[in-house]
Amino acid sequence: MKKAFNFYINSSLHVAFAVVAFTLITILNFKVPVNFTLLLFIFFSTITGYNFIKYAAIAKFHHFSLRPGLKIIQFFSLLCFGCTIATLFFQSIEVIITSAILGIFTLLYALPVTGNGNLRAIPGLKIYITAFVVAGVTVVLPLISQGHFPKFDHVIDFLQRVLIAIVLILPFEIRDLDRDIARLETIPQKLGILSTKKLGYVLVLVFCLLEIFKTQTNIAYLISLLFLGILCVFFLMRSSEVQGKYFASFWVEAAPLFWLGVLYLLDKVI
Repeated sequence: MKKAFNFYINSSLHVAFAVVAFTLITILNFKVPVNFTLLLFIFFSTITGYNFIKYAAIAKFHHFSLRPGLKIIQFFSLLCFGCTIATLFFQSIEVIITSAILGIFTLLYALPVTGNGNLRAIPGLKIYITAFVVAGVTVVLPLISQGHFPKFDHVIDFLQRVLIAIVLILPFEIRDLDRDIARLETIPQKLGILSTKKLGYVLVLVFCLLEIFKTQTNIAYLISLLFLGILCVFFLMRSSEVQGKYFASFWVEAAPLFWLGVLYLLDKVI
């Protein structure tokens, strides 16, 4: 069971379910039809892209000496890439073009593009690229697939998704404070842990207050959004350099799943 759970985490399955949950939240919030082939495309492409970023450097230099666990993940990622290509044929041209743009950011995040290396190596840029791509995939793709983007409320939702993605990355950056090289200039490296947490609290507050500016909202979504804000504050409060093995990689990354569950239940009750 432990090996299976570790594979679930290390293979990015958990991340993919979280990204799909974010996408379903957009679908529920704006009452757009569920496009199952799009959800499958997002699921498989998330695994492909995330594993490419995590393991590309390792596979490049140690292709023939990878540990058995990494070889399995490499093979699994290849299968997911094949599924990504297969499901891509069922998407609209708007989704394909938008996905290609977001995919370029993902590639440049891992491949050398500057004298210092890839985009990830550019000081302070990592967290914002990740948040932008997450928001693009989970807000823009489901809306543009139905011809609903962009409207004012959609732009607000996109900004909210960027903010909450940044907040959810902060516990990882706090955890990796001693591991990340200094030139990455992550937020905890520049501000320190306490100031990083304070920044996270402010971002959560802005995330919630932005809902006021929407032309339309509903009580179920508003309550679920406040629930997510409280959950994120709790995660930030509990974040430290010394964390439980699964605190960030499972519990923090499960935040979109908790949000989706609460929204779905409230949507049925209210």
